[in-house]
Amino acid sequence: MTTYFLRRFLLMIPTFIGITFLCFTVTRFVPGGPVEQAVLRYQQLQALTGEGGAGDTAGGAATAGGPQISEEMMQKLREIYGFDKPFYLAYLVWLGKVVRFDLGMSDTFARPVWEVIKERLPVSLWFGLTGFVLSYTICIPLGVWKAVKHGSAFDTASSVLVFIAYSIPGWSAGILLLLLFGGGSWLAVFPLGGANSTSITADSHLAGFLLEGARVEDIPEAERVKFPKLRPGQFINSRHEAFASVPADKRAKLKAGTADDLGTLGWLLDRLWHMVLPVLCYVLGMFASKTVLMKNSLMENLGQDYVRTAFAKGLSENTVIFKHALRNSLIPIATGLGHMLSLILAGSYLIEKVFNIHGFGYLGYTALVARDYPVTLGILVIASTLRLLGNIFADMLYCAIDPRIRFE
Repeated sequence: MTTYFLRRFLLMIPTFIGITFLCFTVTRFVPGGPVEQAVLRYQQLQALTGEGGAGDTAGGAATAGGPQISEEMMQKLREIYGFDKPFYLAYLVWLGKVVRFDLGMSDTFARPVWEVIKERLPVSLWFGLTGFVLSYTICIPLGVWKAVKHGSAFDTASSVLVFIAYSIPGWSAGILLLLLFGGGSWLAVFPLGGANSTSITADSHLAGFLLEGARVEDIPEAERVKFPKLRPGQFINSRHEAFASVPADKRAKLKAGTADDLGTLGWLLDRLWHMVLPVLCYVLGMFASKTVLMKNSLMENLGQDYVRTAFAKGLSENTVIFKHALRNSLIPIATGLGHMLSLILAGSYLIEKVFNIHGFGYLGYTALVARDYPVTLGILVIASTLRLLGNIFADMLYCAIDPRIRFE
């Protein structure tokens, strides 16, 4: 079995190369790439300033009727964005950087791609982990109960609800929930989006959890010069390094602020408040499949010979179901834990867009729209690597749970 997993790890290399090469090639030939975007911005700037471009037309790169751009500038743009080489050589250069853990620079953010991605990972991980745990917590008991009560009114009614939920895309359910509970048409119970509150006013329920703070002007001048980013009129909370030098009589509880000004409990409550609707939409996507899989797996095991033998020995129904049949029925469910490595991708692009959650999925969406190919390819590298590792981990779990499985 060690040989099998060693082969799987080695096969990750050509699989990864195939995935990235295909996507990299698409970015080279799809119209509207970063070079065309730069030319368009240049033409728009020239049109606004009233300066007509002079020089040769850049191989049709200029839009009809717009200012023309010189061939020299066009070649310089190709060099800046790496389009001056054949696509296969450019891919080898890019792959060499990836091997050295260099994902390049973002065209949109003008920062290293890894820094941009790293900022979004905690948000997606938080939402993805919560949705993953909730889906298993709800679907396993529901699937077991449906199998035990197969054919009953409860089984029929719950099946209708399960498949209705399965038929509704998560993003469209998000729009409906925002209309009903986000202050759109009915109740203003939950926020319209985001992962945390950007503004907490004095009349907010979270105002009671605000930390102590002080005005920037109350910081001694000798200490204030150490923090050039502070501006007059600003407030700092007790977590700021300069707060320790503020005189005691100048300190007071903040009356307004943001999520960064909340205490630990307030921050947690604020995050949970923002999570309710998005996580519900995440769970909808996994709700039906896992519930039906759990029910079918348990019903299949209840029809096996060992279950009938257990009943013949006089064991109680609960003992047979929950000690013998349920244990074997959890095997296909438990192997899904192997994909926990891909939790940061659990958030749907569209769900994060609907709820304005600046996570991993939303970053991928904005990168595609803006033709920010370094970020798009960086997300592809992380996504494909985690998916390949998750598949291998799932096989390992399958072997650990079911001793009968041998990959020889």
